Amino acid sequence: MREFWIVFKHAFLSKAKAKSFYITTAIMVAAIFLFANFSKIIDTVQTITGGDETENRLYVVDESGELVGKLQAQLEVVGSDLKVEQAEDAEQVLMEKVTSEEIDAFLTVSVDEQNTIQATYTTMGLLDFSMPQRIQEELQSIQTEMKAEQLSLTGEQVQTLFTPIQFEQKNVSPSAKSEEELNQARVLVYVLMFVIYFSVIMYSSMIAMDVATEKSSRVMEILISSVSPVKHMFAKVLGIGSLGIVQIVIYGIAGFIALRTSATEVPGGVSDFFSVSDISGMTLVYAAIFFLLGYFLYATLAALLGSLVSRTEDVQQMIMPMTLLIVAAFLIAATGLGNPEIGYLKYASYFPFFAPLVMFLRVGMLDLPMWEPLLSIAIMVATIFLLGWFGARVYRGGVLMYGPSRSLKDLKKAIQLGKE
Repeated sequence: MREFWIVFKHAFLSKAKAKSFYITTAIMVAAIFLFANFSKIIDTVQTITGGDETENRLYVVDESGELVGKLQAQLEVVGSDLKVEQAEDAEQVLMEKVTSEEIDAFLTVSVDEQNTIQATYTTMGLLDFSMPQRIQEELQSIQTEMKAEQLSLTGEQVQTLFTPIQFEQKNVSPSAKSEEELNQARVLVYVLMFVIYFSVIMYSSMIAMDVATEKSSRVMEILISSVSPVKHMFAKVLGIGSLGIVQIVIYGIAGFIALRTSATEVPGGVSDFFSVSDISGMTLVYAAIFFLLGYFLYATLAALLGSLVSRTEDVQQMIMPMTLLIVAAFLIAATGLGNPEIGYLKYASYFPFFAPLVMFLRVGMLDLPMWEPLLSIAIMVATIFLLGWFGARVYRGGVLMYGPSRSLKDLKKAIQLGKE
């Protein structure tokens, strides 16, 4: 075991001491804090630059002379910080100011002969959707009040007229969660799916690249003479996997601190969308299990494929089938975020290369019987052992193969070389 731990330590420390590891970790931690406090940063920047005064003021050309006051009153009722102001300039002048970006937008309102509001919102922003929608909703409320006065309806009659029906959805599926639980789980599952996806694809590619680098520098010949190929493969897989776990733990701690900070300092920020208190303990347990199983599954396959190439330039081409499997698993899982009970997701969750993401999606968003995730885990464990056994045979001969790698046809040659 001494040789195993030497290779394990080398695989772990060589990557941990690399500048790229520190830079990547620091950038990701900074990105997590930036995302968690994004609302606070935007508010601070707007306060410093005075952006609130320009963005929260809307100039209105009111031909009737009555709607500006009603619109401002309606906005105050709903708690909006938007200020409307009667425009002193003509519509053509305001159009020129919008074009020259002196103002963001302006509103033209009038009332026709049928006592119906006619409104035009003018802006240069192609993606300016929220503000016009808000204005339209408030003008619609004013329109309702005007029509009620025209028809001599009292406030109680108007309220009765627009009383919503009592509609309740009841799901009797044994695997269904409530809508609130489903929405809470969806965000968490989506985030953890990304973590599993990027971690598996990054660390697996790192293993394949590391094996190819050692072969191209002829270091492999020295290593194999003192350490058996099987020990070398699994020590490298476990070494880089341990580094990945350390990095993810750092991200998790940073995310927890960032969410806690944003929850106390920025009410209504990202913490309302993704709350730490909503995290289920079993969901985190399943996330850890499927991450580890997914990593070992793809890492063993990556080591196998990396042993077949002699140049680092050929690594990406050789591991392309493995990468496509991970991408396919993520796309299949992503289609189930809206409806995790889709039929094909159930079958895909038992396919070992799709299970880390698809079964995690199902177990995170549905109340599944215990045997379903356990069966998927058992299939993955069996596949890992089978792939490890087969990968060791290929690795034993593959690390001694030099020259251009043609394709996966070299598997047979590697197995035959390993028997000699």
